[in-house]
Amino acid sequence: MRKRFWIPILLIIFGVFFPLFFDIEHVGLHHMIEKLENDPDGSTLMLTALILVFLNTLRALPHYLGALLLGDALGRKYNRPILKIAVPVVIIPAVYLLINSYYSMNYHFGGPAILLLLSILFLQLFGRQNMRPLFMSFVFSQLLFGYQWLDIVPALTSFGFGGGEVSGLVKNTSSAIGFENTLSIYSLLFSTVFIIHALVFAVYLTVVEQKWKMRKDLESARLEMVEARSGREALHLVHDLKTPLSLMEGLNSLIQMKAEDPDIRTYTGKISDSIQATSDMVSEILYDEKKNWCSLHTLIEYVRQNKLSESSTIYQFELQAPSDIEIYINKIRMTRAIVNLIDNAGDAVEGQKNAQVIIRSEVHAGIWIGIEDNGPGIKNRDLQKIWNAGFSTKEHPGLGLSFVKNVIEEHGASLDIESEPGVGTTFWIHFPKERTRYEHTDHR
Repeated sequence: MRKRFWIPILLIIFGVFFPLFFDIEHVGLHHMIEKLENDPDGSTLMLTALILVFLNTLRALPHYLGALLLGDALGRKYNRPILKIAVPVVIIPAVYLLINSYYSMNYHFGGPAILLLLSILFLQLFGRQNMRPLFMSFVFSQLLFGYQWLDIVPALTSFGFGGGEVSGLVKNTSSAIGFENTLSIYSLLFSTVFIIHALVFAVYLTVVEQKWKMRKDLESARLEMVEARSGREALHLVHDLKTPLSLMEGLNSLIQMKAEDPDIRTYTGKISDSIQATSDMVSEILYDEKKNWCSLHTLIEYVRQNKLSESSTIYQFELQAPSDIEIYINKIRMTRAIVNLIDNAGDAVEGQKNAQVIIRSEVHAGIWIGIEDNGPGIKNRDLQKIWNAGFSTKEHPGLGLSFVKNVIEEHGASLDIESEPGVGTTFWIHFPKERTRYEHTDHR
C-alpha cells in the first residue's frame, strides 16, 4: 500500500490511542483544575481555558486529519468523490466510540465535531482538485483550533458545545466568579480569528492552485501547438518531395526506353524501385490513415536503420516471433513510435553501469513488441502522468510518449507498461491477431 494510504491510517490509529499517552496530567491541566476549584480567579480561569483548548485540539487532530486524508486518497484512487466525504463521516464517530470504550474521561461528540464534519464537506466541495492534501491539512488544523474555542462559550452549551467534564467545570466556574461574559468574548474572538484566517487561506490556496493549473494547461497547449505547427511544416516539405520524385521517375522511364545496355536497364530498374519505395514512404508520412502489410523483419530492420541515442548503452534484439509475420501498419509512424520508446529507454539508463536496452518480439494472441530497460523505473505516482503532453521527468518537454500513445491507438493496438522502481521498465506494444498475418509457412 502506498505512503499516501499508510500515513492517514497510522494517524487514525494514533488518534485512537492518543489519550493513553497525552491526557490532562501531561499538560498540567489537572493541577490547573484543582487550583481553579480551590481558589477560583479570572487569570487561572483563562489559562485553564487556553490549556483545555490546546489539549482538545491535539487529541482530535490525528484522527480527524487521518480521516480527511484517507478519504481524499481513496476518492482520488477510485475516482469517487463521495468517498472523500463518506470516509471521514464513518471513521470519526467510530473513533469517538472506541476511545469512550476504554478511556475513563468521556469524549463528547458535540458541536465542534459536527462543525468539523461540515467543514470537511465544504473543503472537498470547494477545494475539489484545486487544493493539495498538505494545504488542506493546514487549513483544517486552523479550523479545528477555532472550533474548540466554542466548547467553552457558556451560551452555546444548550447547542451541544462543551459537553465534556472539564469544559463544564470551566464554564460553571466562570459563571460563579462573574467571568462568564469575559470568557465568552475571548473565546468567540479567538474562534472567529482562526476560522476566518482558515477560510481566507483556503480561498487563497485554491486560487493559487487554479492559477498553477492554468499555467500548466497553457504550457501543454503551447507545446501541442508547437508540435502541430512543426508537423504541418514537415508535411508541407514532404509534400513538396512528390514533384522531384515524379520528375525523376519520368526521366528514369525515358532512359529505360532509350537504353539498350542490359546493365543500364538493370540500374534504372533499381532506381525505379527506390523511387517507388520513397514515394510510398512519403505517402505514409502525409496520410496517417495510410497503412500497408509490413513484415516484422522489415519493421525491425527499419528500426535498426533509424538513429538511436548515441551512448554507452548496449542495445540488444531478442526476437522470438517469426520474422515473416506481417503487421498492418503505417511503417513510418510505427517506426517513429518504437524509436521514441527506445530513445526514452536509453535516456533512462544513460550514465549508469551495465546500461542495457532490449528490443523483444513475442507471439501470444497476436504480436508483442517490447522495449525493456534496466533503469530506475517509473514511480507509481507518475505512471498516469507520463502520457500527458508536457509531462517529463527530464528537463526537456515530454512530447514523445503522447505521440507514441496516439500512434498505437491509431493502429488498433494497445500499449502496456511493466515498471518496478529500482529494477527497470518495459513497454509492450500488442498487435491483436486481426492486425497480423503469416506470409509464408516456413518459419526458420
